[in-house]
Amino acid sequence: MRSLLSPSIATLALLSVGAKAEAQRVHEIQMEANPQKEVFRFVPSQVTARPGDVLLFKAISGAPHSIVFEAGSLSGPAHEALNGAMSRRAGDLSSPLLNPNGAEYRITVPALAPGRYEYFCLPHRAYDMRGTLQIAK
Repeated sequence: MRSLLSPSIATLALLSVGAKAEAQRVHEIQMEANPQKEVFRFVPSQVTARPGDVLLFKAISGAPHSIVFEAGSLSGPAHEALNGAMSRRAGDLSSPLLNPNGAEYRITVPALAPGRYEYFCLPHRAYDMRGTLQIAK
């Protein structure tokens, strides 16, 4: 009986670890700026994610960059959840500056209601450098 129980427990443990690993996805978002070509963008500009996924922002060119979520359209719980998910915040809903090129910033998507969450790069806001986080149903 004991030998039958051990493989079953081991199998369940492996299945639960595998399920957890598949649930989290890393979405790389590149941050680019080239004033000579008038290019200021997040690539991709829209990311569809689920709570638990990771947003990996990478400063590729034109640093410094930042990620600031638009506060005006957020509910109180969404505002708190996003602030809580942003380590080393520079301010409300704002990442620290990513400088130099090559710098990275990670946000683990918190429990947010399905919908669109807009963000922008503060140093390049005048150039309309913005992106959208779409939370899937």
